[in-house]
Amino acid sequence: MKEYSIRMEKVRQQMRAANVDAFLITTNVNLFYLTGGVLAGYLYIPVCGEAVLFVRRPAGLRDNHIVYVRKPEDIPAILLQRGMSLPCRVMLEGDSIPYGEWMRYAALFPESETVNGTPAIRKARSVKTAYEIDLFRRSGVIHAEVYRKIPALYRPGMTDVELSIEIERQLRLAGSFGIFRTFGQSMEIFVGSLLSGDNAAEPSPYDFGLGGKGQHPSLPIGANNTILRRGTSVMVDMGGNFTGYMTDMTRTYSIGTLPEEAYLAHQTALDIQSETTKTARPGVACETLYNRALEMAKERGLADCFMGINQQAKFIGHGVGIEINELPVLGARSETLLEEGMILALEPKFVIAGVGAVGIENTFLITASGMEQLTLLEENIVDLEKGY
Repeated sequence: MKEYSIRMEKVRQQMRAANVDAFLITTNVNLFYLTGGVLAGYLYIPVCGEAVLFVRRPAGLRDNHIVYVRKPEDIPAILLQRGMSLPCRVMLEGDSIPYGEWMRYAALFPESETVNGTPAIRKARSVKTAYEIDLFRRSGVIHAEVYRKIPALYRPGMTDVELSIEIERQLRLAGSFGIFRTFGQSMEIFVGSLLSGDNAAEPSPYDFGLGGKGQHPSLPIGANNTILRRGTSVMVDMGGNFTGYMTDMTRTYSIGTLPEEAYLAHQTALDIQSETTKTARPGVACETLYNRALEMAKERGLADCFMGINQQAKFIGHGVGIEINELPVLGARSETLLEEGMILALEPKFVIAGVGAVGIENTFLITASGMEQLTLLEENIVDLEKGY
């Protein structure tokens, strides 16, 4: 399929830049990216020539480039049987596999130098193809349709967990796969996050925009059985995985009227989004966008509650894709330059003590002329007692 040839060539461009001879792909996310499926196996990509897919499970796959193996130690001999040279420098997914696996795969090529290839393939994945962009567009439409139902799901006296469950149900009915893939061994989340009241100020060990205590110490993020009460906000940040590519979207709701400070902060988040969409285009450094957002928060006297209170995130956005936290990161000290075809989640947010979180998050495509919004829905604070 032409799509996967395009993706393979993007990875090979990174390989050539790193001066390596081959890349051994073993993780689910990258196997899916390069083959269109998840399997137990190993994709061997030479910098020149045809790639070989070594499969352990599932049974029954048929293709000239598929070879069934019992263990990875079978790979070198098969490569030689196929007339392929063993690599002098080989990439492994060093940031995504345990040390034991790294050592095992490195031992397959004892005369070779092993190189961490995770940054290379993440960079390749950060610029999306036309096919991938179409999947994001489809996901964005469905995502917004589900969010439009949220006010009708609210009932007085609910807890944040109960409302979250109702939204999760609607996401699944709309076709969500449920899984919420993240990059990083210590990153975990279930479907998404719903934060109400002061739970929004609870710090989390995970590197997300906001935290939340969660229901149990084993998963310390998100809803924590807070009763939804008048005068507090409800921030819904639930993942939209309908196509294998995740859109990221946050909307803020209220139970009745909020204090004026909350509306001021929310409007500041909208203004930051507007300013960013005017500024962001290919060639602009991610750090520039973050610094301007922080400057706007300071100008409004809101720096102390920007992206948290007790623990403040030092970014306002991130790439999205097969994983929810892809490259680039719109954060402090991020010198990465935007490129046409990148898909970003922009999420300026504030936490107001005694009220909760306010702000916005949308998924955008970087185009030649700027940013195209893919998640379209009312962005002002919606009172759950009144609806849209």
